[in-house]
Amino acid sequence: MDIVAKHLIIKGRVQRVWFRGWIVQSAQALGLVGWVRNRANGDVEALVQGPRADVERLIDFAWQGPSAARVDTIEVSEAECTALTSFDQRETL
Repeated sequence: MDIVAKHLIIKGRVQRVWFRGWIVQSAQALGLVGWVRNRANGDVEALVQGPRADVERLIDFAWQGPSAARVDTIEVSEAECTALTSFDQRETL
């Protein structure tokens, strides 16, 4: 199984629309590990790790977001796999 980690910066109307909670639920349903948090500049940042196909599915889900969200762009970069055991919502950075 090809395990990958991706760092995401999600831009648009993604705060105060339950975006982080939605990402946590989606990631947990896919069995992924990592974290998501708001950024002070209005973006949402995430680190997602797991099987390549499931990580790509989560990125596709992120483009949709919850109904009140509007995703303009998602910056995706490679990240280093780490020993994470769950998918968590972190404090704003």
